Amino acid sequence: MYNAHRAMAASSGRLNELLDQIRNEFESQTNRSGEYENQIAAQMQEMDSIRGKLFTLEQQQMQIKQRYDDEVTRLRHELEMRGLGTNHVGPSHNQPPQPQPPNLGAGPGGLFQNIMTNPPGHAPPPEHQQGPPHALQQPPAGPQSTQQPFYNQQPPNGNYSQGPPLQPTSPGTVNKRGPPRGPPGPNTPVQPPAQSYPGRESPQLPRPTPPPGSARIPPHDVGNCLSDLDLNSVQPYYKHEGEDWYAIFNDRVPRQLDIELMHTLPHDSVVCCVRFSQDGKFVATGCNRSAQIFEVLTGRQVTSLTDENVDKDGDLYIRSVCFSPDGKYLATGAEDKLIRVWEISTRAIKQTFQGHEQDIYSLDFSRGGKQIASGSGDRTVRVWDIDTGRETLSLMIEDGVTTVAMSPDGGFVAAGSLDKSVRVWDTRSGHLVQRLDGEHGHKDSVYSVAFSPNGQQLVSGSLDKTIKLWDIPDSRIVAGHGVARAGNCIRTFEGHKDFVLSVALTPDGNWVLSGSKDRGVQFWDPRTGVAQLMLQGHKNSVISVSPSPQASQGAGTFATGSGDMKARIWQ
Repeated sequence: MYNAHRAMAASSGRLNELLDQIRNEFESQTNRSGEYENQIAAQMQEMDSIRGKLFTLEQQQMQIKQRYDDEVTRLRHELEMRGLGTNHVGPSHNQPPQPQPPNLGAGPGGLFQNIMTNPPGHAPPPEHQQGPPHALQQPPAGPQSTQQPFYNQQPPNGNYSQGPPLQPTSPGTVNKRGPPRGPPGPNTPVQPPAQSYPGRESPQLPRPTPPPGSARIPPHDVGNCLSDLDLNSVQPYYKHEGEDWYAIFNDRVPRQLDIELMHTLPHDSVVCCVRFSQDGKFVATGCNRSAQIFEVLTGRQVTSLTDENVDKDGDLYIRSVCFSPDGKYLATGAEDKLIRVWEISTRAIKQTFQGHEQDIYSLDFSRGGKQIASGSGDRTVRVWDIDTGRETLSLMIEDGVTTVAMSPDGGFVAAGSLDKSVRVWDTRSGHLVQRLDGEHGHKDSVYSVAFSPNGQQLVSGSLDKTIKLWDIPDSRIVAGHGVARAGNCIRTFEGHKDFVLSVALTPDGNWVLSGSKDRGVQFWDPRTGVAQLMLQGHKNSVISVSPSPQASQGAGTFATGSGDMKARIWQ
């Protein structure tokens, strides 16, 4: 019996010893496993760091290549303008190469990624030259080259017929579409009451008299593609040249406008957006990491708005700016997915709206100033209440939202998208009331939309190089029926040589203006779809155009923002 107890005790001790050994081995393996996990995590972190460095190097290489390609294109164009051809290498007016701004890439679908390139068409002349460049020199003095002020000139052939005025269509009863996603929303270029605009003919102006010897020379029949014209072959009456810009007027229609450069506003980066205050006294611009506000009359910068709490590393482009109707606040939308509402007088952030999951590309205050609409690459249009700071409406679509605009009465919000369509919602119910696409719609992404001053039409600009004018009758008739109405395309404007990036209507509704990757700005007659003029005043894509809501003594003001790191104010 004693021996049996001893054997059991020895067996139990041996079992405990084996268990201790197993426990120790398990703990040892656990520790080793933790060390391996730490090593793996460190290696993954190192790989991520290497990947980030490779991406940075790749981006730098792409930028260097882009600068090289741009310089080659510029030199070839200069040689061609001198008649030397591309096989001759000669001096270039001792002109240093222009700095190439960074791409506005980022966000889903590479929105704005391919905008900053040198496109086809007329390139504006280089700066810093003594005297006008070769392409813009006047012909020798003589009766044919006599320049007179616009109002003392007259087309050589004066019998033109004006197109019929744009007739608003009568609203019809149509069914509308069902379940919405909440309450209201706002607008893009806010269109105020009718005002006269640049150079509109008025009874006070004397009847123009023709310049001496102005027999009409029939140019190439280029239609609305005014950039196809050789500036030197255009008659003096049909062009206006500045120091580093020029405008060509369409000889097929009466010349009703003239243009002068008021101010050039240099920036340190690409100018992504321009926008006037409602009283027309100030213009805001958005660029890398800051928004600027300038006085329109003097061109003086009055303030710069920068969020000092943001990490200073990397780029942070302000893609959209928008004044409140009373001019006290400026809203900015940026790549960091935040909407900031600034109190301009104190340069302090009054409100920050968070919720978007991708870059914010477009903002618009409601006419009453109580709400702001935003469009983002996260495929949503959202409406925010300024007083409460809350999101009041969220509208999801199939692809990234590039632009938003609200009707003058605040009843509808429109959005353009990468999916080639324009949508219009009722802001009270959130119902989709119109979808503008299909057979007569755009064939590529829509980058800009704007309502007409009466809210009955909508213009849209697209990467398919066209602008479209849509009929938007009183959709309240169909707002309660739950079925979206198909849009009616009234007119398509063709003439730009590359992507149309921004569109707007003048406050009187008499002109559509557009900015393009072809570096041109064009004014179009919405009644006929005919281009009035083409302005070349930038050396890179015109990303944003904005007319002033106000006009003075028959003259209107508009602003342009470009990839050449300049904003310009024109009259």
